[in-house]
Amino acid sequence: MKIILTGGAGFIGSCLLWKLNQKGISDVLVVDHFGNSSKWKNLIGKKFKDYIEKDDFLELILTNKISKNINMIIHFGACTSTTEQDASYLIKNNYLYSQELVKWAQLRKIRFSYASSAATYGKGDEGYKDTDESALRLKPLNAYGFSKYLFDLWLIKNKLYDKVTGFKFFNVFGPNEYHKGEMQSLISKSLKKIISEGKIRLFKSYNKEYNSGEQKRDFIYIKDALDIIYYFIEHPNKKGIFNLGTGKAHTWNQLVYAIFSALDMKPKIEYIDMPEGLKDNYQYYTQANLIKLRKAGCKHKFFDFNKAVEDCIMYLKDALYL
Repeated sequence: MKIILTGGAGFIGSCLLWKLNQKGISDVLVVDHFGNSSKWKNLIGKKFKDYIEKDDFLELILTNKISKNINMIIHFGACTSTTEQDASYLIKNNYLYSQELVKWAQLRKIRFSYASSAATYGKGDEGYKDTDESALRLKPLNAYGFSKYLFDLWLIKNKLYDKVTGFKFFNVFGPNEYHKGEMQSLISKSLKKIISEGKIRLFKSYNKEYNSGEQKRDFIYIKDALDIIYYFIEHPNKKGIFNLGTGKAHTWNQLVYAIFSALDMKPKIEYIDMPEGLKDNYQYYTQANLIKLRKAGCKHKFFDFNKAVEDCIMYLKDALYL
């Protein structure tokens, strides 16, 4: 199988590359943008055919100079910063770029999978169903979520939703996140400080329905996410836009307790003020509806929440030499 993997040096992309290697697949063209980041480290030890920078790749696509012997494009390359204020950049990078890739793939009958996001759901007023009808009514809270929402919507309006496979990622956590800065999951971002300071910081709640730390998220371990993605790689006839979460929401406090338990430490939480720019754009609750995923035949059994956190910390401690 010959695969183009955009975002292949990023968090989920590099982990997927590892998964592909485990399955004996290494004929992969990795597309990404290193810039000044340390993302290149995520490719160490991985097997792939070649690497190309994102802008160079797009030029090859637009001029039709990419090999025709491609079986699949997995498009996980995007700006994933939920605090990015340059909406024009997000539209160009996450929306228009994605359009060019899917149009190219459709013309050549190449399978196309891509990363959407639970950020498209906004406050969740319309629930978390991944039906096409629900997608038309969503109201994202930030420019990142809007850029992802626009592409989902474009696919639906152009009747391409049943010709591609999209994944609405919820709160994925795991190794290979260190290059993401503030956008890292709580475990990856806070592990060193927890071990050195013995405490962790969480945002206060500004919603009367939730006490501080009781805001809820659908946290999904990268190993679970990879198994589901690979299910769709193995089943090319399964098309549509699917939620990729566990279907269970946990509080930030529960996540912290699981982290401290895995480290055999006593939990100590400091609740801090939320940045002003985030207060009105904060998701207090997310939980994936998995009906559509299950109807597609995916019967994946998820990690126990505490076991997933423990397993993740084991990898992170090795990576950080803690």
